[in-house]
Amino acid sequence: MYTVTIDREACDGVFACLVRDDRFVEASDGLAAIEVDDAHAIAGTFDDDRRDDAEQAAAACPLDAITVEDAGTDAPRSQPLGEAEP
Repeated sequence: MYTVTIDREACDGVFACLVRDDRFVEASDGLAAIEVDDAHAIAGTFDDDRRDDAEQAAAACPLDAITVEDAGTDAPRSQPLGEAEP
């Protein structure tokens, strides 16, 4: 399992991530978000074989606004837009 997080204060809408991983989308405010369960989020936890896609998206971000980290089994599925970051 791994967690993908977007630092939306660092994001400026370059969207290099969108072409690397289709889970990244443009949110209504013009910044990047992650699509999790048909909702936009600033963080999502995944248990799939797409970690490489997420890491490529993070590497493509010129502002280092995306992190990909190992997640524990009790990690929340997502952190919706508008919720304070931990």
